[in-house]
Amino acid sequence: MQTTVPKGAPVPQTFGEALRAGPTTRVDEIDTRGTPGFDGDKAAAAELMPELADVVSELQERLYAESKGGGQRSVLLVIQGMDTSGKGGIMRHVVGAMDPQGVALTSFKVPSDEERRHPFLWRIRRALPRPGEIGVFDRSHYEDVLVVRVHDLVPRSQWSRRYGQIATFERGLVESGTTVVKVMLHISKDEQRARLAERLARPDKHWKYNPGDIDEREHWDEYMEAYQSVLERTSTESAPWYVVPADRKWYARLAVMQLLKEHLEAMDPRWPAADFDVEVEQERLEHT
Repeated sequence: MQTTVPKGAPVPQTFGEALRAGPTTRVDEIDTRGTPGFDGDKAAAAELMPELADVVSELQERLYAESKGGGQRSVLLVIQGMDTSGKGGIMRHVVGAMDPQGVALTSFKVPSDEERRHPFLWRIRRALPRPGEIGVFDRSHYEDVLVVRVHDLVPRSQWSRRYGQIATFERGLVESGTTVVKVMLHISKDEQRARLAERLARPDKHWKYNPGDIDEREHWDEYMEAYQSVLERTSTESAPWYVVPADRKWYARLAVMQLLKEHLEAMDPRWPAADFDVEVEQERLEHT
């Protein structure tokens, strides 16, 4: 099995380079236990995470502060994956490391009656991050070309148009100042079985178990085909997909944290300049 990096290719310098989905990326050829871009083990990753969290936290604060000075930029982190792929762990260990006031987290469930009365992107637009925020989607608009496709919830002619609508929508986000980071947490069917078995074996995990997950496993191949189409049709230059092998939870968390760090560093948010005379205020303070 191969990672997203073709055989014979130069060793990537960043996680983004290692994980980015390209024209030849095949979901069924990716080693879900691989660690692209990282030569260390679980212990090494554990040592790195606190330092990475500090860097990401500072960059997030700079982005938030930048907006208070009139900046319009934001980040949208999209997390997709099969059931048990580790989305909850990303929310706790990556998103949870950031200042809540600068994070807008939305978990998209089955559409409500009101949401069904609108175009599929309506509820997505309402949840977009404001300037200075890091928006996080736990599942997203891609459910409308994944679940909807697999279960024939709308005609093929309808969901097939959505790829183009999504690409246009995301291009507009990027042009308006939102950096879009799309992550597919990719686990194997065997690993999913093991995680479901653990949930059944542990009373403290029963609350996480959903009998419907077994039903969804019957459609595994169809979901992989749907994800393949998503990568082929919506991994664009401005909003590429990153396929993160997720059989090793520690690696997936490290990879997503690194992806956030790399994108925020590329944005290089700046502290806003003071809109008052600092020396005057220092002198005034001394006399109080």
